[in-house]
Amino acid sequence: AILAAQRRGEDVETSKKWAAGQNKQHSITKNTAKLDRETEELHHDRVTLEVGKVIQQGRQSKGLTQKDLATKINEKPQVIADYESGRAIPNNQVLGKIERAIGECPSARRVRW
Repeated sequence: AILAAQRRGEDVETSKKWAAGQNKQHSITKNTAKLDRETEELHHDRVTLEVGKVIQQGRQSKGLTQKDLATKINEKPQVIADYESGRAIPNNQVLGKIERAIGECPSARRVRW
């Protein structure tokens, strides 16, 4: 029908589907270069070393190891190690569990994360 209309000299409007039949799932767009030029560094805030020290002192005052505290709050020992070393991304649920377990509030001592 399209060829017949073109033969008769009629205006025919067609549009090509993007990547039709080419099996392209990912493409490089203009925005990719823009993102590459982006210089702003985006990162998550971490807990401060002050919070880590409060957790460590509270844990040691109770005579708990990192593993004992982790077991008590149902977390992995690595989570406690990350909080104490300042590598953890703050999670209020985890901080609340630590607070209940050691009896001190790491965030209540006017400590900024």
